[in-house]
Amino acid sequence: MENIRNFCIIAHIDHGKSTLADRLLEFTGTVVGKDSQAQVLDNMDLERERGITIKSHAIQMDYEYQSKKYVLNLIDTPGHVDFSYEVSRSIAACEGALLIIDATQGIQAQTISNLYLAIDHNLEIIPVLNKMDLDNAMPEEVEDQIIDLIGCKREDIIRASGKTGMGVEEILKQTIEKIPPPVGDPNAPLQCLIFDSVFNSFRGIEAYIKVVNGEIRKGENVKFFHTEKEYNADEIGVLRLKQEPRTVLKTGDVGYIISGIKTSKEVKVGDTITHVENPCKSAIDGFEEVKPMVFAGVYPIDAEDYEDLRSSLEKLQLNDASLTFVPESSMALGFGFRCGFLGLLHMEIVQERLDREFDMNVITTVPNVSYKVHTKKGELLEIHNPSGLPELTLIDKIEEPLIKAQIITDVKYVGPIMTLCLDKRGILQNQHYTSGNRVEINFILPLAEIVFDFYDKLKSISKGYASFDYYLDGFTPAKLVKLDILLNGESVDALSTLIHVDNAQSFGKKMCSKLKDLIPRQQFDIAIQAAIGVKIISRETIKAVRKDVTAKCYGGDITRKRKLLEKQKKGKKRMKQVGNVEVPQNAFLAVLKLD
Repeated sequence: MENIRNFCIIAHIDHGKSTLADRLLEFTGTVVGKDSQAQVLDNMDLERERGITIKSHAIQMDYEYQSKKYVLNLIDTPGHVDFSYEVSRSIAACEGALLIIDATQGIQAQTISNLYLAIDHNLEIIPVLNKMDLDNAMPEEVEDQIIDLIGCKREDIIRASGKTGMGVEEILKQTIEKIPPPVGDPNAPLQCLIFDSVFNSFRGIEAYIKVVNGEIRKGENVKFFHTEKEYNADEIGVLRLKQEPRTVLKTGDVGYIISGIKTSKEVKVGDTITHVENPCKSAIDGFEEVKPMVFAGVYPIDAEDYEDLRSSLEKLQLNDASLTFVPESSMALGFGFRCGFLGLLHMEIVQERLDREFDMNVITTVPNVSYKVHTKKGELLEIHNPSGLPELTLIDKIEEPLIKAQIITDVKYVGPIMTLCLDKRGILQNQHYTSGNRVEINFILPLAEIVFDFYDKLKSISKGYASFDYYLDGFTPAKLVKLDILLNGESVDALSTLIHVDNAQSFGKKMCSKLKDLIPRQQFDIAIQAAIGVKIISRETIKAVRKDVTAKCYGGDITRKRKLLEKQKKGKKRMKQVGNVEVPQNAFLAVLKLD
């Protein structure tokens, strides 16, 4: 155990974590020759295309230092706020963390929130100043920020570059000297923490584990603490570039276990594995259950794909523990699932992964957040979907979730950012200048206001410099109304939204005009209306595609033309009664992009 080091890499998005991980793997000889490529650990096509890390990835390296052999278990983590649950799970499996900070951008919001996560778990922090090869790097200024933030000495900060490989040797040296070896009792009953899992269609579920106490051997009978199901450890091993089987995993090791589990419900991330004969007394403290921030309905385009969608979501949930889903039905879209996501990027990634990995074509409804509804009978309901709202006459008050938002930006963008937050019904709490020309602004904002386009707008008005992080901060009563969209008098429940009274009128108008452009013309007039209760607040009409029935009447009596037009009018009326209007998929997505 003395020679094992478990550490993760944490940073804000795009500060060069994956590139630095590539250099560490090359330097230790873990990746050689044809395996060497950019973002080695990002094994999803989606991650490579977008240049972001979505999943945390574990890998083992061997390194010789002062003629002693060390085993280094590295976990590369995502940087985006929507994947912070991945980071918290990785931190729980480590004793130390490399805090990477971009020398050109300095400390940003997610850097701080990830750092606090690591400090809460008593991890040893090694600060690394990355991208030192760039001309616009400002090492002294950023080092001052780091010293302010974590109170280290200037000489403790490692200057490095993921591109050129500068400082990599120093990082490995500091990792071995500063990060403590894992703590555990090799003779105690077995306790392994499951920190991730993936579904393999040939071998069942592969669980990634950290052995906290005791040791596990191939072929032993093990049981999962929470589900109390028993299995045989068919194969155990360590995570190198590919999985490498071993006969035994000892205390402090990070590896994987395959035991032929086929049903995804039986493996829970955060569960404890122990022996059947000599079980441990208690489970390891796992991770707190993650709370979804944004809810949206996910429906199969073909109704018979419902069961396939369920199994796809279950397999995806194995690999992405922050996804939650429950069945629901909609008048417009049939049977589907109400899914909970950590944010809009998370929702987009899940939709993309369903398409690529499981070949599932789905429709996603307008995302919303959960509200608490107090009825006049004194009941408290939690509503995730506007269609679940009781009658207006029965509601006493509706409470909406609030968040505490922390925005770090350059001084010159303070004005526009303040305006943006105040337009979103934000309340300024405080602002303080962290160093030179950087300012930290704290706002209380309704979660519903940041769900759609807040982050995009923030990035564009600050030219990409502002960084944003948030966490939930209770509920508050709000004046909310349910806005319905009617097509020919029929409500489309998938387009219903709960919205603040002040924004309802303008939002309804925009929705109607957007839908007018997107819904194809029919043989009859289509009325698109936005309504609050029985009051119509906006209307657009899509005119019918008309055939000129009077074309064959040249000359002759006007009554002949009138007769044909009357006949056509009756036909249109009958068609309007029986015809139904299909809402295309891009109409649901367009709602997200209303500006």
